[in-house]
Amino acid sequence: MKHHFSRIHAFSCGKASIIRDNEEHSLIGGPGFSRIVYCNDAEGSSNLELNYGDNYVSTTKYTLATFLPKSLFEQFRRVANFYFLVCAILSFFPVSPYSAVSNVVPLVVVVAATMGKEAVEDWRRFKQDVEMNNRRVKVHHGDGVFGHSKWRDLRVGNIVKVEKDEFFPADLILLSSSYDDAICYVETMNLDGETNLKLKQALEETSKLQEDSNFRNFSATIKCHDTKVMQNSTDPPSKRSNVERRMDKIIYFLFLILFFISFIGSIFFGIATREDLENGRMKRWYLRPDDTTIYYDPKRAPIAATLHFLTALMLYSYLIPISLYVSIEIVKVLQSIFINQDLNMYYEETDQPAHARTSNLNEELGQVDTILSDKTGTLTCNSMEFIKCSIAGVAYGRGVTEVERAMARRKGKELTEDDNIANSEAKPSIKGFNFMDERIMNGNWYKEPHAFVIQKFLRLLALCHTAIPEVDEETGKVSYEAESPDEAAFVIAARELGFEFYERTQSSILLRELNSASGKITERTYKLLNILEFTSARKRMSVIVRDEEGKLLLLSKGADSVMFERLAKDGREFEEKTKQHINEYADAGLRTLILAYRELDEDEYNQFNKELMEAKNLVSADREEIIDEVSEKIEKDLILLGATAVEDKLQNGVPECIDKLAQAGIKLWVLTGDKMETAINIGFACSLLRQGMKQIIISSDTPEAKSLEKAEDKSAADAAIKEIVLRQLREGETLLASSNENSEAIALIIDGKSLTHALDDDVMDLFLELAIGCASVICCRSSPKQKALVTRLVKTKTRSTTLAIGDGANDVGMLQEADIGIGISGVEGMQAVMSSDIAIAQFRFLERLLLVHGHWCYRRISSMICYFFYKNIAFGFTLFFYEIYASFSGEAAYNDWFLSLYNVFFTSLPVIALGVFDQDVSAKLCLKFPLLYQEGVQNVLFSWKRILGWAFNGVLNATLIFFFCIKAIEYQAFRKGGEVAGLEVLGATMYTCVVWVVNCQMALSISYFTYIQHIFIWGGILLWYLFLLAYGAMDPTLSTTAYKVFVEACAPAPSYWLITLLVLATSLLPYFIYASIQMRFFPMFHQMIQWIRSDGQATDPEYVYVVRQRSLRHNTVGFTARFEASKRLQV
Repeated sequence: MKHHFSRIHAFSCGKASIIRDNEEHSLIGGPGFSRIVYCNDAEGSSNLELNYGDNYVSTTKYTLATFLPKSLFEQFRRVANFYFLVCAILSFFPVSPYSAVSNVVPLVVVVAATMGKEAVEDWRRFKQDVEMNNRRVKVHHGDGVFGHSKWRDLRVGNIVKVEKDEFFPADLILLSSSYDDAICYVETMNLDGETNLKLKQALEETSKLQEDSNFRNFSATIKCHDTKVMQNSTDPPSKRSNVERRMDKIIYFLFLILFFISFIGSIFFGIATREDLENGRMKRWYLRPDDTTIYYDPKRAPIAATLHFLTALMLYSYLIPISLYVSIEIVKVLQSIFINQDLNMYYEETDQPAHARTSNLNEELGQVDTILSDKTGTLTCNSMEFIKCSIAGVAYGRGVTEVERAMARRKGKELTEDDNIANSEAKPSIKGFNFMDERIMNGNWYKEPHAFVIQKFLRLLALCHTAIPEVDEETGKVSYEAESPDEAAFVIAARELGFEFYERTQSSILLRELNSASGKITERTYKLLNILEFTSARKRMSVIVRDEEGKLLLLSKGADSVMFERLAKDGREFEEKTKQHINEYADAGLRTLILAYRELDEDEYNQFNKELMEAKNLVSADREEIIDEVSEKIEKDLILLGATAVEDKLQNGVPECIDKLAQAGIKLWVLTGDKMETAINIGFACSLLRQGMKQIIISSDTPEAKSLEKAEDKSAADAAIKEIVLRQLREGETLLASSNENSEAIALIIDGKSLTHALDDDVMDLFLELAIGCASVICCRSSPKQKALVTRLVKTKTRSTTLAIGDGANDVGMLQEADIGIGISGVEGMQAVMSSDIAIAQFRFLERLLLVHGHWCYRRISSMICYFFYKNIAFGFTLFFYEIYASFSGEAAYNDWFLSLYNVFFTSLPVIALGVFDQDVSAKLCLKFPLLYQEGVQNVLFSWKRILGWAFNGVLNATLIFFFCIKAIEYQAFRKGGEVAGLEVLGATMYTCVVWVVNCQMALSISYFTYIQHIFIWGGILLWYLFLLAYGAMDPTLSTTAYKVFVEACAPAPSYWLITLLVLATSLLPYFIYASIQMRFFPMFHQMIQWIRSDGQATDPEYVYVVRQRSLRHNTVGFTARFEASKRLQV
């Protein structure tokens, strides 16, 4: 029976005790259990009193009732939006410098756009919820009758019947199964992404409930735990980019400026108002201070100044870009679509494109300083191939691994001809099997001296596992579903070497074995009695079977660190040879397991089985520990058979990708659970390490540390081991200091036990300082928690952007802790992907994701934000200058709707086009010159210097626009009749100049034009003129100061067009001069690349080489650095 999980919170079975009497509920939540369920009585008073929730699943953020208040709250949590809300409310009072409608409409448009986006996303989630909640499942309705009910209608205590290949509707406890012994196999792919099948078994008390009628009078009380997934579920971390955090600071800075100029203006206004009327003489007679309202009353100047302060706060609100947030959200969504649709990051073999699961961190991809990577399944394929083995002290398997080739090249040797021939013959035609050795293939193993041991070895491979066989009905071929790729490789190897596992029942395993005597295939049945499952703590798994002769056999496989110590004295015949072989296999980058067995007598097994069943029926917090203790008692006195070695090959393009990332100045740390020797050799294979690179090895695997571990006083031993680690770290610092003087690259390798001490509060700074100075860092034997802690250490202490990449459930903590989590959709399931920010199918796609998309997104978002603030400062300061000119009277220089539509229509679209389409250099050149990436790491495009430079440009443009316009118009005849210009003409002229200047400034800033950008930039200017015509043609009560101002005043006046042209040239000239000087004498790296591209030198090898040398440093890793180092050694 094979079940699939739906979107459910948890699954639990076999962890409940069933009691036939009612008990008090006071212990709920206490030791032993946390929930009481009355079975088959869902509608009864007992379950209702406990007030359990229903089974309705909702993943939506809002409901129909909460959408409006909750969404509005989310919008106005942003300080800028709250400020505009206050301004909108104040606009209904006389203190407002503009009409309420013109102020409210833009705010409504911006907020409504964001709320609409939220509503669409939530509606999609709602439709998925409806589809799932309306699924149907068979439920016991009473009298032994099962009928279909919707999932949403399930209640705690219901009994449900789930058939093969159906989804589970809720958290379930297994009562019985159609299989013997009440066993079922559960696939949890939809829950945790794992593709392996989990074995679940019901309790003996309920296992006989096979027929529907059995449930007619069934009732029970179940005490159980809440499921582990519920207990460990945490909300995903909220991540924000560094650019976004700095953007918030800029907004606060603009608020500070706004308050400052409003405060200064109100003081000057108060002083001027107080002095307006002296001895009956009026200075500003046009304000009639002798007969005025409170706003201009000289006798109440402090109150007038206070009210003016509120007016100024509203008037200068255009310093704050109201459409910035919604524009950035739009741009980031579009950028994510481009990432998702990049064919260069599409993996055809699994039909998987890149998938940006969040768009919040696009620009962060361009600022990564350190990558923390898993090894297995990330750098390697996680597609295991059985390639070598050691049986009875004899090494078998002639294949050559990628690491062995790399080691041979490292030593300056070539593989022998025989090796090459053997390897070519061993090209795997069978997935998971890359073994070639004629001594034991094709049934030849029975000719070997230790044929009996080989038989036991291969039989153990075929029996000791939890794999499920699937037979193709057409071809009769057997394939396997296993918990891990290496377990599948073992079963396949056993099959290919003559021991085919072809059927599993509830209590037996069936094999087709090669009979050494007759040479024929015989079918044998082994009764499966117990499975002692593999855990990360146990590092081994065992099965207990009874063969056809009645012998009880314990078959075990596990890591060498736990298996050798469990061998019997007379079971160590091949120990030394096997240890030698597994060390050689580790040097070749292979993953090894030790295989051993023992025969059990009946009494010993019966006692063990009794204790095991008692432990499994416990309902307590330490249940798993007790089961492990029971298993420990029987997994002893084993007889060694040999060792297996499987190869986890490097993914295609990994060395090239690492080389390119190293040239970009990105540091790479590898965090793996593998042995140190395996990790080091994988490091050489992918060029993280190279010949001649000095290695700082921090290891607790020293004779001194081992002797301390045997001491009885564990705390004193830990303290002493910590001192050893500290001494090694200090020695490493000394070596690092000398290497820096000689410009030598250093690698740091540390094991898991040492890492535990290195992460202590008083040691971590020393460890991090040493690690940062090294070219590459490899952490071996790392636990999932250590991976997360190392990631947190690098992120918090260096304050640089970290990226974690992994493919397994053990990488989730690391992915969530890093600034950016990249999940690889590989063989180990989808849990890493579900916890990641961006999912890719292969490690090599990281090169394009960072160096191309990361650089583009960082540049686009940075330029977009800078430009947003520039254009608002340029616009806002023209208002401020006019206020000075108008004696801080609170009069706006522009028409109300001119003010409101500036950010929404006339200048926003070009900025969005910049954020989506602009490219400083092409994708090809981004990869050709990887050092370009450092512009993001060093944040040169969004530094305070650059931000303040854009702000200064805005102030300068505002100054030139205002004073040029005011001096040109103030006293000159504007029309043919000699009339001078009024406020409406001055406002329209200045506004025209602002629209032209900020849009043309955009045109100067763009590196890569598309027709969309042309449409938005020049269309924005054209839209202004069309609006001026249309709005000016409306009734004067609507258009107010804009009534026919363009048709009758501006358009016929040559000075209007001349002023626009001269102001445009004058305003852009300073930027043009600065950009020209900077490009010519102080070019940034992207400008150098643009230069050689425009000069046609991008294909000139010598010139390109000169530019690229800037990207090569002594501490980089990768095969380019290896090649350069080898050349230096030759010289």
